[in-house]
Amino acid sequence: MRLHVVNPNTTASMTAKIAAAARAVALPDTVIDARQPSMGPVSIEGFYDEAFAVPGMLGCIRDADRDGADAHIIACFDDTGLDAARAAAKAPVIGIGEAGFHMASLIAARFAVVTTLGVSIVPIEHNLRKYGLAERCARVRAAEVPVLALEERNTDALNKISAEITAAIRDDRAEAIVLGCAGMADLAAELSATHGLPVVDGVAAAVTLAESAVRLGLKTSRLGPYAAPRAKTYSGPFSPFQP
Repeated sequence: MRLHVVNPNTTASMTAKIAAAARAVALPDTVIDARQPSMGPVSIEGFYDEAFAVPGMLGCIRDADRDGADAHIIACFDDTGLDAARAAAKAPVIGIGEAGFHMASLIAARFAVVTTLGVSIVPIEHNLRKYGLAERCARVRAAEVPVLALEERNTDALNKISAEITAAIRDDRAEAIVLGCAGMADLAAELSATHGLPVVDGVAAAVTLAESAVRLGLKTSRLGPYAAPRAKTYSGPFSPFQP
């Protein structure tokens, strides 16, 4: 099985971290193909960055489809471009945000999300409502840690994330935590041991769900909004990404 894991931002060190997290939980016969676009923002923090990340990410998915990917994983917790990717890709597409939410809902009655910056709270809340899981989420919290600070294995960043988990347990009665950034993938086990509750990494959750979809032979339904886009001309810098 070949899983394509795309980091929608252009930071190579984050792609490497995501790939390592994916390989750590993948089945022995699963090949992890990790990619990143050559165009777009170095990190995705809010709606503005998302908009500029989507074209390059869709290009990666198009190329991986041609290379025989069995499934795609979008490794941004905002599920950047997920609907567009499902319409465009031949193989099924899993977003790490949606995967993390669903995994947490299977092991806890109430979960909380701890993300990076406050600007990401509303996009995550929007997705929770969209996926029908808003009532299961006690609260979305922000540690006020920039995404790229996670690349430095910064003790201050880890402490801020840990403090938000403590508050989520105490104030929100959270029974599980979903880490709200792919850059936190390497922190899940440590934070779970520290706080004594399940801490879900969306990358790991998405890998296991993608493997399940492939093993079950499931594909994205084309009877609705995920129908393949109609062929047409795309002009200017977007011309390479036309269907």
